[in-house]
Amino acid sequence: MGDYEPVPDFEQQPHTDRRTTRIASLDVFRGLCVFLMMLVDYAGSIFPIISHSPWDGIHLADFVMPFFLFVAGVSPALVYKKVPNRLGATGKAVGRAVKLFLLGVVLQGGYLHGVNSLTFGVDVEKIRWMGILQRISIGYIVAALCEIWLTFRTWREEGFFKGYHWHWCIAFSLSAVYLLLSYGLYVPNWQFTVSSSASSLPPSNDSNVYVVKCAVRGDLGPACNSAGMIDRYILGVDHLYKKPVYRNLKECNISANGQVPESSPPWCHAPFDPEGILSSLTAAVTCIFGLQYGHVLANLQDHKGRLKNWSLFSTSMFVLGLLLAFTGIPLNKSLYTVSYMLITSASAGITFCALYLLVDVYGYRRLTSVLEWMGRHSLSIFVLIASNLAIIAIQGFYWTVPDNNIVHWIISRIVHTGIRQFLSIG
Repeated sequence: MGDYEPVPDFEQQPHTDRRTTRIASLDVFRGLCVFLMMLVDYAGSIFPIISHSPWDGIHLADFVMPFFLFVAGVSPALVYKKVPNRLGATGKAVGRAVKLFLLGVVLQGGYLHGVNSLTFGVDVEKIRWMGILQRISIGYIVAALCEIWLTFRTWREEGFFKGYHWHWCIAFSLSAVYLLLSYGLYVPNWQFTVSSSASSLPPSNDSNVYVVKCAVRGDLGPACNSAGMIDRYILGVDHLYKKPVYRNLKECNISANGQVPESSPPWCHAPFDPEGILSSLTAAVTCIFGLQYGHVLANLQDHKGRLKNWSLFSTSMFVLGLLLAFTGIPLNKSLYTVSYMLITSASAGITFCALYLLVDVYGYRRLTSVLEWMGRHSLSIFVLIASNLAIIAIQGFYWTVPDNNIVHWIISRIVHTGIRQFLSIG
């Protein structure tokens, strides 16, 4: 995928051997993304501080999606470094994106029903169209088309910004459209119907109809934001994510078993898709940022030059993101705000710099060998985790009774260890 020679001397140029090898740090980065996804999915319920932030703010889990998008954007710069046939390359890129999108629909659209049920199938009137793989496929195709069709001069000829100025135009345009729609669209009052099986408690009037009062413009709260309105109009309220994370806000008074009481505000019962249409615009910008890191990797051969450019770019994005956050644009994963996009993209860049320094410069590949293996098989692992096939298989091994399975034993041990440590500190 690219040329590199893992030598510790920053000033030394790569070996004259022009063999093409995989960038090990890219595989390690992918593996880290998969590891973090598994960690927050299965440990988030035990340690809420690492699970997704209910609305504004950033927790560990909120870095996972931007990290996936970032590394998905790096790849096109290496794969499409030289494109003799743009139409052919476009067909392959589109085909890959479509396959990834459809796989995401199967995994997260409702076709598989979880670890407690062996049934399958989905009501097409309620299938979820968007999801993690769908978002990655959208970001990937945007970055791939930018690289295939909008690259005219090399980095060495024009410099970091001028060499790929059309890529930056696309990134700025997508961000501008996002801001325009987020703050400019008028969100009227809206209502939705929840079936008795989907609702935590049936409405008191037995009509299953909830009314959310908005009549505002530029609101970034969970009830009246433009992103939700766009998804309800285009995708349909029945095709959105049924258990949005904002139900963990104190306003919703969610119970330990995940039920939302009738006394909670109506919007607490509403579905909301954190991988919706509007937020996919800024998510695609993260892929374009990753594409620029890939350009540095493809066009600069010395380690010092690569790390210098990456560090400068990451620092600039991080500072800009902080400035926007302080001026009133919240850090919000569900809306994928511009400030959130900049800070998480910068964090991905900094993490990649650290892994590149550790793995490709100093050659500590044994230390990260497990993550590298996970990165090489990241899609397969994601499929096993997202479909719960891995958990179902593990739960098949138990002692005496099915409830005494390995998964429950591991969770109980973690909980008991945490309680003992807490009591010892107290």
